[in-house]
This record gives sequence, structure tokens and C-alpha cells, in this order.
Amino acid sequence: MTDKERILQLREALTNYNYQYYVLDTPVISDYEFDMKLKELQDLEAKYPELFDANSPTVRVGGMVTKNFETVVHDYRMYSLENSYSKEDLEDWEKRIQKIIGDDTVAFTCELKYDGASMSLTYENGVLVKAVTRGDGFQGDDVTNNVKTIRSVPLKLTGDYPAKFDIRGEIVLPYEGFAKMNQERIEAGEDPYMNPRNTASGSLKLQDSAEVAKRPLDCLLYNIVGENLGITKQFESLEKARAWGFKVPKESKLCNSTKEVMEFVNYWDVYRHNLPYETDGVVIKVNSFQHQEELGYTAKAPRWAMAYKFKAEQVVTKLDKITYQVGRTGAITPVANLEPVLLAGTTVKRASLHNADQIAKLDIREGDMVFVEKGGEIIPKIVGVDFAQRPVDSVPTNYINACPECGAELVRKEGEAQHYCPNYMGCPPQITGRIQHFISRKAMDIEGLGAETVELLFKEGLITNYADLYTLQVGELLPLERMAQKSAENLVQGVEKSKEIPFERVLFALGIRYVGETVAKKLAKHYKSIDAIISASLEELVAVDEIGVKIAESVVDFLKSEENIVLISRLKSYGLQFEIAKEILESQTEKLLGVTFVVSGVFESVSRNELKKMIEDNGGKVASSISSKTNYIVAGDNMGPSKKNKAEKLGVPIISEYDFKEMI
Repeated sequence: MTDKERILQLREALTNYNYQYYVLDTPVISDYEFDMKLKELQDLEAKYPELFDANSPTVRVGGMVTKNFETVVHDYRMYSLENSYSKEDLEDWEKRIQKIIGDDTVAFTCELKYDGASMSLTYENGVLVKAVTRGDGFQGDDVTNNVKTIRSVPLKLTGDYPAKFDIRGEIVLPYEGFAKMNQERIEAGEDPYMNPRNTASGSLKLQDSAEVAKRPLDCLLYNIVGENLGITKQFESLEKARAWGFKVPKESKLCNSTKEVMEFVNYWDVYRHNLPYETDGVVIKVNSFQHQEELGYTAKAPRWAMAYKFKAEQVVTKLDKITYQVGRTGAITPVANLEPVLLAGTTVKRASLHNADQIAKLDIREGDMVFVEKGGEIIPKIVGVDFAQRPVDSVPTNYINACPECGAELVRKEGEAQHYCPNYMGCPPQITGRIQHFISRKAMDIEGLGAETVELLFKEGLITNYADLYTLQVGELLPLERMAQKSAENLVQGVEKSKEIPFERVLFALGIRYVGETVAKKLAKHYKSIDAIISASLEELVAVDEIGVKIAESVVDFLKSEENIVLISRLKSYGLQFEIAKEILESQTEKLLGVTFVVSGVFESVSRNELKKMIEDNGGKVASSISSKTNYIVAGDNMGPSKKNKAEKLGVPIISEYDFKEMI
């Protein structure tokens, strides 16, 4: 046997041993034998560098150093999940699903929700080419070199896998490995890590992959995304992924009702403590991919999935002091400063008290012993007071009446829970908060500029609003603390590049109250330019689809402010996009203005999303469910029988994708 043949033989054998040990948990050789074969392969690869293979089992030991992790845009957005905490929540969700798809028989796939670092792995022709962290859901950090060291991540697949796809999952640190790591740290005189989840997440950003390789990380996969996958159901996708070589948890179940879902939830709420990993709930997904497509997404989450969170852990600690924060809109948020306490694996020192009504309702006072939970096991919140331990000299909390930052008298509008500081132009946290919102990823996404830098620029008098960012020069940035030549150049270049951001995101970036991403898109699409929005009356704004009185009043108030008009005028002069680009406008018509469609089924010539875009680009509206207001149903193959019956009952015309194309 030649050395080249031996290299190939060893690679194949070690890959199989890895799979048997780390995925199937059935080792077939001893650790010593494995190490000896790995050492032999390393020596042979060093002898023949021309035979290098980026997916050799030897990459598992690491050695690659990453100084800066490149930011990568996800091909398919990584959404968050809506949370539920009761059987009633799930039943309401099921009813909404049944209404949209027009079918009372919906199957669900239930999977345990593992508490780790979310990850997206990209495979091309059966080979791992990219591993990217979740980031903000739109883009994350490329940590491929580090993820390759995780033994349960297959570098090459087997079986009938698609040519290209992404698979999502969690990088986790098992309890046993976490305990061993902490024991070693304690013996070395170092502080132990706080919890497995944060340690797993931090491990992925270590610069030396050899250090990552020393950590007993695991990778659990659960969601495949891509085109032409040849898979029609979620439960089937789990079985397929398992066959291709992925570590897919076996604690999943196909359920045909919310009753069966709750049986699964109740079982694992008890027995999850026997698992080797942290879990914080159950993820319930509509099983049919066709139904998933029909249900679609909200601005933040899929309508076809829900996370049922197990009851949060609760602790008691002392509330030392109540302080108040000012947000970018002037909203005042009371904050409980607590004696540090360990809760669900992290040390909690602060918790939001929400508003004056919440403080009064629970009668929360400084010096109280309070019950603290993590809402969804993420955000700490006070859920009650231990009145038996209340000090005898306790006094009720008097909510502040003046802004803690600028001293302005607070206001509280009728029907609103929060107090506000009205000093819009002069209150420092409001000013810096608006600028920080303006530069955020989903708004202007200005690289080289973060929240701390904004605070510093404001403090030094270089900016007093977000328009001032576009006048910054490298020379005036250099004297600032921690600002080198390259950092200053990157900041100025990032500001310049933001001028390419499309109108709807610029509109969102302005920070108009109640105008989030979705509303900004609606307004931009309807009015086409900022000038048209400025000219619109309150009544005209309310007439826009899904724009209510509250939003319309906020838009009018913002745009009648002389200061805001001056800011917009300045931003225009600097070259920001305040109208929809001509090439986009040219592809849009108003042929379908006032016409509402429901899209259902599987299509031949276009995807469902392309069809919806064609409707919207021509002025039409896409609704999720059939009603008397529906004008047409564009139906493909496998349209649900209940939906068809409802359409016939209401007399709604059913047309094909080709009929629709003729229409436009």
C-alpha cells in the first residue's frame, strides 16, 4: 500500500470512528488506538503537503488562528421563535393555523429546545463549506475553523443529500464536559465558568481553533433550509439529516393534536433533567413544509413554529435600590438593582420593573425581598414580594416626577402605561439613543461605529444628532480615546457607505415612534418618497393598509417638527436615499391596486414567495386567510380541501398561476 493510499484509508477509517463515537455514542475502538491512527495520519500529511484536504479528520485538532471573524450575510434569515407558556396559548395558535391553511387536521413535530449557541452550517456537494453564528438573524460571524474541531459536526456527508443546503442547530456544552472544565479551572486557581450556554458561545469566538478543540462541544441539528431539497415534512427532514451523518436528537415526536403536544411537553418537563444537555422548552413546528410556506412569517418569527417554555426558575433576593433609565423615545423604565443572585446559570443584578402601575400593583419597595424569574429564561423580572420579610420601616415607592437625566417634568398620556420625558431635543440619553438606533444593523448598519463610540462622540461635542455623522472627518476623530488611524478611517468609510441603504430602512432609521421595520416598508411602498409622506394628511395615512390612527398621529407629529424637517433636509443633502430607487419603481405597477389575493398550494413556474412579490409589486395585497374581502385565490397543486370549500362557499374565484400572469 502506498503512502497516498494509506492516507485515504486512514481518513475514511477515522471519519467513521468519529461518527460512531460522537454521533451514535457507540465507540468501536479504544481512545488510545484512535490517537495512534490520528498521529500516523498527521505525520503522513506533514510528509505530503500536496495531499492536503480541508476536511481531513486531522482538522479536528485545530491549529488555525482567526484574528478577525468575518461578518457573513445568511442566505436564509435565521428567525426568532414566538413563546408560549400554557395549553391555551398552543390551542389559540393551532386555531390561527387552521384558519389560515383552511384545514382542521394539522400535524406537528415536537423537538426539545436545547440551550446553546445557534449555528448555521452550509454544505455543498456533501462537504462543510461554512459555519456562521446566528448574529442578528440577518448576518453572523464566520466561525468555520472553530466549528470544524467539533467532532459531531460531519465534514463530509453520506447518502442522498441535496447539492447545497443550510442546516441549523445549537452548539452545546454537555453538563459532564462543563463540570470537568470547571474542575480544571478551579484546580488551576481560576474562576469557574458561569453556565454551559455562555461558555459554548464564547468558545466559538476563540482565536485559536486548537483551544476550541480542547473543549467538549457538541452540535445538535434540527432544521434544514434550501431549494429543491426533495423533502416535504419536518419529521422526515430530521430522519434524513440523521441518515446523512448529522447528530439529530432522537427526543422528537410527530403529534396530531395539541393534546399530544402537551403530553410530550409534560413528559419532558419532568425528564429533561436526565438529559446530558441544558434544555429550556419544546419547539413545536407544523410538520408539512407546504403548510409552513402558506403560513409564512411575521416580521420576527415563523407563524408555523412555537416555543413552549418550561416554567422559569425562581429565586429570592433583596431589592437594594430603584433607579430610572431614559430610552430614545423618552420612555422612562424603572430598574430594580438587586443583591447579586444566581438564576438559571447567570448572576442577576438588575431587573426591569416596567412602569409605575407594575410597581404599585405588586407594591414593590426598596429593601424588599423579591421573587425573581427569567421571562422565557432570558430576561429577569420581579414577579412578587415576600411580605413576611418586609422591614418594619418600609415606605411605599414614590415614582419620580422629573427626568433623572435632564430634570424635565415627566408626562404620562392618557391610556399609556409609561411616563415620558418631553425634552426631545435636549435630553442626552434620548439624543444618543436615537443616534444608536439610526446606526443599528437593521437601520443604516454603519460599520466601525458602535454604541460606546456614539456616546464618546456626543460627549466630545462632535455630534448632537444623526445628521452630524455625515460631517465627521478622520482628523477630528484621531484625538479621541482608543481611536487609531485605521479605526477613524473605517468609521468615516462606514458612514459614507450607508448612503446606499434603501429608502425603507432610512425611514425606519429616523426613529419615528411606532414605525418599525414592517410599517416603514408599508409607508415607503405606498408613498414612494419622504416628500409624499410629509405631504400626507392624517386621514390619508390612516387609509394606508395596516396603518392605524396611533401610527399615523406619530408620523404626523414627527414630520411637523421643524427640527426633524431640518435633519431630513440635511440627510438629503448628504446623499441618503429618501425615495424608492428608479429601477425598483420601473418594475412596479398599480394594476392590482385594491385587489386582495390568497396564495395557496405548490406552483410550477414560480415559488410562492415570488408570486407574492409579483402581487405586491403590482399594487395588490396578499392575505393569509380567505374572507369575504378576498378577490382571488391563486391556487397551485395540493391546495387544502377546506380552503377550496370556503372559497366556493364565499364565491371567491380560484385562478392558476398562469391566469395570474395573464392578469398582470
